[in-house]
Amino acid sequence: MAAKNPYELRDPREQYPKPPFPEQPQPAPGLAARMVPEPDHGEDSYRGSGRLEGRRALITGGDSGIGRAVAIAYAREGADVAINYLPDEEQDAQQVIKLIEDAGRKAVAIPGDLKDEAFCRQLVERTVQELGGLDILVSNAGKQVFRESVDEITSEQFDQTFKTNVYALFWITQAAIPHLPAGASIITTSSINAHQPSPTLLDYATTKAAIAAYTEALAGQLAEKGIRVNSVAPGPFWTVLQPSGGQSQEKVRTFGQDTPLGRPGQPAEIAPIYVLLASQEGSYMTGGVYPVTGGKVF
Repeated sequence: MAAKNPYELRDPREQYPKPPFPEQPQPAPGLAARMVPEPDHGEDSYRGSGRLEGRRALITGGDSGIGRAVAIAYAREGADVAINYLPDEEQDAQQVIKLIEDAGRKAVAIPGDLKDEAFCRQLVERTVQELGGLDILVSNAGKQVFRESVDEITSEQFDQTFKTNVYALFWITQAAIPHLPAGASIITTSSINAHQPSPTLLDYATTKAAIAAYTEALAGQLAEKGIRVNSVAPGPFWTVLQPSGGQSQEKVRTFGQDTPLGRPGQPAEIAPIYVLLASQEGSYMTGGVYPVTGGKVF
């Protein structure tokens, strides 16, 4: 999908597939390998330059989508990487593990449900044990279910969305902070929905606004420890979250069409900002929410 030389000058409007896309319903959580077209996570394009040499990273939702692209980039920049994912996503996760190992780095697979507080805390402890420490925490896993009306959102769905997107972030960062040295980085994943909420993603959008506020507040707390905290706010990205219930199939067909660039972003296109925020090149960046939206105003 991507050009052989990822650094050659290209028209961003034509760099990746544009809608219309075929309908492709999947049961949640879904598998990236079943998407048409299959997302580009940087498997064939991302080139590292040692910017994260010797670092140790934990990435939630690391099996597919943005988390997978970040895991690939981090490994190729020199980091050892632990990924978390749901047990149903094992097929995608094992592909990521191989890609990390192919980059010459240590890979740790830790399946489990982030809605469970005890598991979230165990996730951090196991990462520290397996990698020998923790320098980078990327909170990326998310739950997104479209509903046309607020009346269609059950208390169960509302609770699961908040536990996956917000509670897990709180539990994991709380457990991770005692292990993080000065110079460490926490990176959360918010969304354009934090500022431009989709009417069909009411509960999801609410959690993404909460994540942005949590990030900004936590950055203020941890600055005195030399720990930086930032958030990335994606626009429409072509990930398995969309066809597996995150959008209607009608919206999947036209996904990303309403951006100025006329297409959805690919995970490979957002991974570099996660690298920047984790690296020493981002040493003066904390408390920020950085939009990557294909031109949609944030």
